[in-house]
Amino acid sequence: MKKKHILISFLLLVLSFMLVACTDESTGEKEPEKEKETAGETEKAPDKEIDPFDHSEKYTITGMTFRFGDPPPLSSPGLDMINERFNVDYKPEIIPQGDYVEKSSAIVASGSMPDLVGFQAGDTRFYQWAEDGAFLPLDDYLSHYATLGKIPDYIYNSFKVNGKIYGIPRYSQPFPLTPIIRKDWLDKLGLEVPTNYEELEKIAIAFTKEDPDGNGKADTYGVAIGENINPNFNMGTYWDFNAWYHQNDNGDYIPGIISDGRKELVQFFANLYKEGAMTKDFAVLDWASTNNEFYSGKAGIFVGGVSGMSEEYFQGLLSINPEAELVAIPPFEAPDKSKGFTMGSGNSGMLALNAKLADDEGKIYRALELVDFGKTYFPAEEKNPQNADFDFFLGKEGTGYNMENGLPVQVPTFSSDGLSPSTYFLDNREQVPDDAKINYADSYKLPELKEMTVTLQEMFESNQMYIDPSHGVLSPTNQEKGTDLMQFLINEQSKMIAGQRPVSDWDALVKEYLAKGGEAIIKETNEGIKAKGYTERQWK
Repeated sequence: MKKKHILISFLLLVLSFMLVACTDESTGEKEPEKEKETAGETEKAPDKEIDPFDHSEKYTITGMTFRFGDPPPLSSPGLDMINERFNVDYKPEIIPQGDYVEKSSAIVASGSMPDLVGFQAGDTRFYQWAEDGAFLPLDDYLSHYATLGKIPDYIYNSFKVNGKIYGIPRYSQPFPLTPIIRKDWLDKLGLEVPTNYEELEKIAIAFTKEDPDGNGKADTYGVAIGENINPNFNMGTYWDFNAWYHQNDNGDYIPGIISDGRKELVQFFANLYKEGAMTKDFAVLDWASTNNEFYSGKAGIFVGGVSGMSEEYFQGLLSINPEAELVAIPPFEAPDKSKGFTMGSGNSGMLALNAKLADDEGKIYRALELVDFGKTYFPAEEKNPQNADFDFFLGKEGTGYNMENGLPVQVPTFSSDGLSPSTYFLDNREQVPDDAKINYADSYKLPELKEMTVTLQEMFESNQMYIDPSHGVLSPTNQEKGTDLMQFLINEQSKMIAGQRPVSDWDALVKEYLAKGGEAIIKETNEGIKAKGYTERQWK
């Protein structure tokens, strides 16, 4: 009887729970949706996914950046084209480069930071403001875009703060200026392109003493060099004074300016100076005058690059020496068996997004779409009106540009009249992909300059390039003392080259640098390198 009573009580209890459940359901009221717990983890309902390219809502997007030359007008056909295409009210403020730091700092200080903010390369305000939380981390957004999503990680690493990407790079071709040599002089003297500093020294002396131009006069010499030991004639990263490649006894990276490679190079220059095989008054010669030493036919060894070379200078050399032929000098094998030059930072500036955009993801996507389009790379064969995006970018054929001999030529007033949308994108420098088939020689008309450029490009593409881990690392001590310390080292090393201080004083000079603030710079820079995740040297 007792067991029967217990069974009836249990059935009544179950029935009461069922009635409660039915009552809740019949009222149409549901209990608040609860988080699901699975295997000890809390799982939230997914957020509604936003289409990054949905243009149904119109956004006002503001921005500011620097520009060399005069800014375009505040209203124009080019700006109207952008607003219509992207469904925005776009308000870019483009400030002359010379005034940019002062004016942009004042704008930010007033609390009126725009949605997009540009910075010149080396502007430490970017890193300081990112540390202060002024900018939006971009890691979750970049992969949506055809251009931004393909920029290599080693470039984005320069814009990381506390492990997050806060900046978008303004493209700069990665190949540095490297040594070139008068091949016609080598041929005249029966010499080969050098493969080490010993051979280069002998060639420089031969160019000085053996009449390579054949005019019967002692009016030539080896290496053209100017103030601040510029060019520095490093034949690979091992000797590069700017690269953080060498390491001290603690395993910390050190600046190349105090490395064993730099010491070797200073000794090389000291030998040349003693023989009269380099520019005698190098310590007081500015860059323009140094160029003149080479392109006037006096010196046989200088530097060149795959882009930005002066056809006027080159033509000047040919007018003096019609047989002049210049070729690249490939990198030398270093004592540690490394071989290759240092890759450039890959940027000439950066662009950041205001952290306040975090509250409106749709606006973030639209702003990044503008940035992405402005950086679009168009191969040479696609720069024509048949490519609708390119035609839009330059403001339509017949208005913003004309086709001449198969090439797009912008009308002279395209910037001042605002005829072209291209002039309004805060970053309008195309981001060249790593796999793009670029022939740098195509940008020149002079056959002899084309030939030299081909040797440089082939040399770069057939050798490794070192990725400097210090790019984008902020050292407070370097900000405060770095410029003065670098000039101190350059001055003392110039004295060593000219014989006014013995190269045997090298260790003492390094100790002076460390005591004046160099030790703190090394410590802070290595902390930054480690924070970016570098664990070993990287070559590409």
